[in-house]
Amino acid sequence: MAETRVALVTGGTRGIGAAIVRRLAADGFAVFLSGRTDESVRTALARFAKEGLSVRGFPADARREEDQRRLVESAAREGGRLDVLVNNAGIGHFAPVDQMEPERFREVLETNLFGPFYAVRHAAPIMKKGGGGFIVNIASLAGVNAFAGGAAYNASKFALLGFSEAAMLDLRHAGVRMATVLPGSVATDWNHSHGNQDASWMLAPEDVAEAVADLVRFPDRAIASRIDLRPSRPPKK
Repeated sequence: MAETRVALVTGGTRGIGAAIVRRLAADGFAVFLSGRTDESVRTALARFAKEGLSVRGFPADARREEDQRRLVESAAREGGRLDVLVNNAGIGHFAPVDQMEPERFREVLETNLFGPFYAVRHAAPIMKKGGGGFIVNIASLAGVNAFAGGAAYNASKFALLGFSEAAMLDLRHAGVRMATVLPGSVATDWNHSHGNQDASWMLAPEDVAEAVADLVRFPDRAIASRIDLRPSRPPKK
């Protein structure tokens, strides 16, 4: 196991995260995933097993530092190393700012921003000790383009981009590279649940997974630190 590259994907039970799990597994990684609940992890692992993929996982709440510490350390211990961390776990609550409940706002920030911080904080020392690694944070074009009703989500993704760029500068001299992927609209169950039924023009989760796979294949001397990923033919306005 120690000779096999090891990847950890947070929020890897469905949607974009599941596509990233599949893509990295196809590239020969030993892949670990996290989900918020025991049930979500069990369901995902059973689904991957039916697909012929040997994936392992742990429940972990992105909002809890102890969960993220345990997750990172468990993946590194069971895998014998940690080469890639993909911070994909995220949520969105949407409402006009004067109607947004404070606990909802806090939940979005704690999941989308604090979660990656906790994971990076505990993964970076392991990667440094192992000679390097690659961290990919899945952000959103909502991290550069604000929209009405997006106060919590926009704030979390704008902040995640700033965090990622600063952390990349902190870690690169130790051999730990970091990049951020900013997808536009992606056809996932999460997107459909918010009323957008026409997915024909959207990105597929596999498109985001391909971007992640490309990033972690870059030569050690290079960091493609940010990828803006857009649908090629969105509806004309």
